Amino acid sequence: MTNSIKSWADIGAELVAVAAGRTPADVVIRGGKLVNVQSREVLDGWQVAISGGRFAFVGPDASHCIGDETRIIDADGQYLIPGLCDGHMHIESGMLTPAEFAAAVIPHGTTTMFTDPHEIANVLGLRGVRLMHDEALLQPINIFTQMPSCAPSAPGLETTGFEITPEDVAEAMNWPGIIGLGEMMNFPGVIAGDDKMLAEIAATQNAGKTVGGHYASFDRGIPFHAYAAGGPADDHEGTAEADAIARARQGMRSMLRLGSAWYDVESQITAVTEKGLDPRNFILCTDDCHSGTLVNEGHMNRVVRHAIECGCDPLVALQMATINTATHFGLERELGSIAPGRRADVILTSDIAKLPIDAVIARGETVAEDGKLLVDCPHLDWPSATRTTVHLGKKLTSEDFEVPAPDGRNRVTARVIGVVENQAPTEALEAELPVIDGVVEGEGGVCQIALVERHRATGDVVNGFVSGFGYEGDMAMASTVAHDSHHMIVVGTDRANMAAAANRLGDVGGGVTVFKDGQEIALVELPIAGLMSDSPAVEVAAKADRMVAAMAECGCTLNNAYMQHSLLALVVIPSLRISDLGLVDVDTFELTDLLT
Repeated sequence: MTNSIKSWADIGAELVAVAAGRTPADVVIRGGKLVNVQSREVLDGWQVAISGGRFAFVGPDASHCIGDETRIIDADGQYLIPGLCDGHMHIESGMLTPAEFAAAVIPHGTTTMFTDPHEIANVLGLRGVRLMHDEALLQPINIFTQMPSCAPSAPGLETTGFEITPEDVAEAMNWPGIIGLGEMMNFPGVIAGDDKMLAEIAATQNAGKTVGGHYASFDRGIPFHAYAAGGPADDHEGTAEADAIARARQGMRSMLRLGSAWYDVESQITAVTEKGLDPRNFILCTDDCHSGTLVNEGHMNRVVRHAIECGCDPLVALQMATINTATHFGLERELGSIAPGRRADVILTSDIAKLPIDAVIARGETVAEDGKLLVDCPHLDWPSATRTTVHLGKKLTSEDFEVPAPDGRNRVTARVIGVVENQAPTEALEAELPVIDGVVEGEGGVCQIALVERHRATGDVVNGFVSGFGYEGDMAMASTVAHDSHHMIVVGTDRANMAAAANRLGDVGGGVTVFKDGQEIALVELPIAGLMSDSPAVEVAAKADRMVAAMAECGCTLNNAYMQHSLLALVVIPSLRISDLGLVDVDTFELTDLLT
């Protein structure tokens, strides 16, 4: 059963009657300043009448819409702005199920999300996507699902628990909440004319829906143009002003993201604020936010505030998080603005620059006030099979994490993954490392990384090296959140701690753990697919906060380094990554040797 809203076709006559004054409205909001994102102006004193969960009348005086049973909301000089839309995000990155994610973001003013559940697709396939889709439809806000396009994200470079096929995509296009195709991460496949990738895009285009983009390359030449010809309607992987401009010029919506660790708004919004490009082709999004960020800092309200702090006009920033997003997905007549016929999603705020969220109305119902959730967010009964997805095949030991050196060597040169703070891309580095008793050891800020297979119980472990975290002492951190194939990433300075951390996640069924000196000092249990918890967001956030503190106790000073950790196996973002098949040079999309 869905928490649905009546369509305009079902309620249009009622909306006309309310606007004409023949039928009283359910709700009238007056005494405020209406932010009109259609015309980019503030209309002081304009009033709003709501009926059946939709706006019926928007104008200077709604008194003719008021009846004996009409609820009057006095805005008391506050601004009325449309509910905020997240144009691209992954619910699983919040460590929460759709219900708990909705419960976390509603008080922050998010009333619409366009989600790509490709994380769970890699673990549970189409069944997992359907579960995410079905729980999303139960929520009191608008959660639209993009059918994942790439599981695996890069065929031949990683092994997933399940694969998504063109037939799966074609089937999903008929589901009620599917809005389009999720980010097309296999951009080399599109550029090369891969039949499977083009078939998925064709199925989406034939359904009249939107194709999500993901061009994670610094090359804006012929490969970029070939990718643009492949049909992606947007792209969130830009990190520089030139990226934003290039995408807009090719007819893509440029999505500027601010997640827990991706700070790509400031470097790109100058395309609008300084270069003067048409802002209607730019969209704000989060991409990845973990529960700690959601509870402690906010969601799309955080992104809008940041854009304003970066010099964006507040009304333009609000357009980028409302009407621009709705228009992009073909829903401008349905949501994204305070205008007749649209879903009655509206925020009351005292300041459109600082954006405190005083009250949130979704589909005509007050769903949050003063940071407190006022509605239920219904859960699915997640099947038991979704809670048993971590299969290691054996008890791991410190020997599983050894990197053997060539015979007779006392030092070797190794390829090293270089973490870049607040950026998704990594650096491809090299380091000369010592050999002790025939085993390569990390030193000088270089520690070990391992990818532990967890879908088919093979017991396989691929080892490598990583730098940039700043870890010290004997420690290890393990996570079954390992974009996108979601095996298990273990990073550490001590192999015994790495084995203990990996085994711990095998025992609890997935999550994130930090070990120091042989003792567990933080644990976030994520039992559903090893990716999510159905516990309340505030509880998960408290454990996530403890995880971040534990990383700092081990010497890490990076902002939200957990997000960096979780992306070290994402083999479609440059430059160097690790997978269950080996070390991956993403610049060439080839496996490469660890030792040179």
